[in-house]
Amino acid sequence: MPEMGRNRKDPDSGLETRVYEKHGAFYYVHRDKTWEPLGKDKAAANRKAKIYNDPDGLYGMMVHWLQLFLLHCEARVAAGTLAKRTLEDYRDAIEIQPDRADGTPTKSGALSRYFAAPMTPMDVTPNMVKGFLTINATLGRSVRGNRDKAALSACFSWLITHDENPGVLVNPCLRGSGVTRNPERKRARYVTDDEYRDVFAMASRSERLLMELTYRTLQRPESDIVLWTTAALMVEDGQRKLHFRQNKTGTWVKIAMSPDLDALLPRPTAKVVKITEPLVRTLKGENYTYDGISSMLRRTIAAANAWRKGRGIPQMQSFGYRDLKGKGATDMWLAGLPIEHIQLLCGHASKATTEIYIKARWNETAQPNMVVMGRG
Repeated sequence: MPEMGRNRKDPDSGLETRVYEKHGAFYYVHRDKTWEPLGKDKAAANRKAKIYNDPDGLYGMMVHWLQLFLLHCEARVAAGTLAKRTLEDYRDAIEIQPDRADGTPTKSGALSRYFAAPMTPMDVTPNMVKGFLTINATLGRSVRGNRDKAALSACFSWLITHDENPGVLVNPCLRGSGVTRNPERKRARYVTDDEYRDVFAMASRSERLLMELTYRTLQRPESDIVLWTTAALMVEDGQRKLHFRQNKTGTWVKIAMSPDLDALLPRPTAKVVKITEPLVRTLKGENYTYDGISSMLRRTIAAANAWRKGRGIPQMQSFGYRDLKGKGATDMWLAGLPIEHIQLLCGHASKATTEIYIKARWNETAQPNMVVMGRG
């Protein structure tokens, strides 16, 4: 074990202080001389070590605890106790990254900006959280502000339950503290058959697969489908099926596969077949991020609208993969399928939730009362 404080034998190793490589993996040696494995990715190991080393002297401040909370969430994802999509939401709320060269926004880091140093967890009050939500609503970020507040609340819960900061006894984000979410308008976009067909015709194979998987299975594209691998495929009674566990509910679901859907599934990308590969994957056989493939869909919709404009067809409003889950549920309801069947696929806890989910998208014209009044 290297002795702490001694200079590295290789000062050009590119490793942060207290990080050592051993047997192809990286480790951080804490001041109490315990070794923490940081994985095999050098950049990720250095990022974690920089937070621990705290070169900017932020220890004890809210921004530092938020970064440590992210490391805790990464460990939970690795252990299978937290959805990867939830971690990405937390990262968006906490990590500050500059926009890309083309102006495309990256991670906003709204919490780190608003609760910046020298603020500590003890300084955060319910009124500050309310102010954060109000500012986000003013900026047109009501929904995003609610998501960021949820990340802040989760961080405080972690601080309290794990006794990370003994002085923190109350979560300032909870309703009991007088904090309420920004009002959200329920998404009620119904994608018509013509819109679906026009976009599908111009979409790449991966986009088409995610469109069809979402529409046919009614699963969450952002937290389930993009994470499915070939391990989710099985053959039972001579029929090809999808078998997976929903991230949100933890429920195991088995869904029969249609021939059209099966035809879209990618085949092995190499002569040596991997044990598991992403179902929705890049040409290199790698995972798409949900944000990445959603950006692709927006560009495809824009191309479909350009095609429509050239033929005098009305432009369509943009939509996301999540809207196709709503379309699938609504189309099943219109076709007369039992609401219980739709509820099972959607993963809703109650039938009432499924009914609201469907009817929010199907604004059928009401007919007037045609009853002839009695003449007296």
